[in-house]
Amino acid sequence: MIVEPQGRLQRASLRARVTWLAAFCVAGAVALVSLGAYMVVRKSTYDALDDGLRQRAATVANGTKVTTPDEVANYPAAFLAAGDVKMGVLLADPGKIIYPKDSTPPPSVQEAWDVADGDRPEVIWTDHKTETRVIAVAYQPGQAIIIAQSMVPQRTTLAKLSVVLLLIGGAGVLLAAIAGTAVARTSLRPVQRLTEATERVTNTGDLTPIPVAGDDELARLTHSFNAMLGAVAESQERQRRLVADAGHELRTPLTSMRTNLELLLASERPDAPTLSQEDKTEIQADVRAQIDELTTLIGDLVELAREDAPQVIHEPVDLHEVVERSLDRARRRASNVTFDVQLQPWTLLGDSSALERAVLNLLDNAVKFSPAGSAVRLNLRQIGDGSAVVEVADAGPGIADADLPHVFERFYRSTEARTLPGSGLGLAIVKQVAQRHGGTATAGRAPEGGALFTLRLPGRP
Repeated sequence: MIVEPQGRLQRASLRARVTWLAAFCVAGAVALVSLGAYMVVRKSTYDALDDGLRQRAATVANGTKVTTPDEVANYPAAFLAAGDVKMGVLLADPGKIIYPKDSTPPPSVQEAWDVADGDRPEVIWTDHKTETRVIAVAYQPGQAIIIAQSMVPQRTTLAKLSVVLLLIGGAGVLLAAIAGTAVARTSLRPVQRLTEATERVTNTGDLTPIPVAGDDELARLTHSFNAMLGAVAESQERQRRLVADAGHELRTPLTSMRTNLELLLASERPDAPTLSQEDKTEIQADVRAQIDELTTLIGDLVELAREDAPQVIHEPVDLHEVVERSLDRARRRASNVTFDVQLQPWTLLGDSSALERAVLNLLDNAVKFSPAGSAVRLNLRQIGDGSAVVEVADAGPGIADADLPHVFERFYRSTEARTLPGSGLGLAIVKQVAQRHGGTATAGRAPEGGALFTLRLPGRP
């Protein structure tokens, strides 16, 4: 099966890809620089060769004139051989080349004969067969000086230069690959730690944060990962506490209900002592109360679990109507107290059912601690900073200073509240609803002397 290069690259590790990227970038840069340097040196070398040929030709052309073939033939060939040069004279008539004895004639082309005929001043070319650079310049009428010089030294120099550039480029690519590997190994070490931490969390559930070093992008990624681990750990701890507290709170009513039911069943046996009708009625009333308590507790637990789950809130809510619906439900439950109500219009984006449950919990809590014949104050008002508050105040005994920091904790119940019905989850639901809507829930003392609970929510009139 043929594997595409892109597929092989995608399967390579990030460290290998960084190494290859560094090597390819350096290789491209070195190749461009080497090619540019080679082309500049090559052009300079051949230009210098051409300039030398022109100077020699000019020196010969402006020197002592030789007019006969014998004079050319008797020119010392050793001088030419020492300079690795070939020289001759083109005679247009009778169309031949004369050159020194004991030497070889320089190559010629048709353009060189044109120079001898006077059609052009000079011509220069490369003879690849003899690896020489040749120039022909006008000499005397009907004659042209032709000089050829070997290109072997220049080509040898250029060959050596290409080898040097190749070796330097290869060394640069190798060093770039080594440096890329080192940089990748160092830079990707936080990513490796993140990978190991993710695998550790998956395999063991260990949410220990990862050590962070530096302040670059990978360090910020590690901080974000640690924040996620912290959020997961906090969520698990909340779930653990909820399960533990729920088990503790459910144990008491279930034990009491089981005891009462076993007593009722035992009294029905033929050989067991009978219970009076008054005792049976009392036990049945206890069972009903315990069922109501369990129903309330389970409902609150379900509400808390629903509030713990992340939800997107984007429904327009009229808080005035929400508070009125909660007030109607609270009035049906409480016939021994009155309500002093002052409401202003307010709207926000949120969950109307959750907000109604939170306000109802505040009202039920106020009714529970208010003496008969007293009034519960309910206000919905704007406070001028882009938010509004729902205030619920009662005329009860108030909240002790030691209990104020804990009233919104799950299953927390003050000493005075332990003898009253309730699960200890109502105010916890209020706090979660407030936070979910970008608000806050606070507790304090009311001017009437009782407790004052404030639900602050953003929105607009």
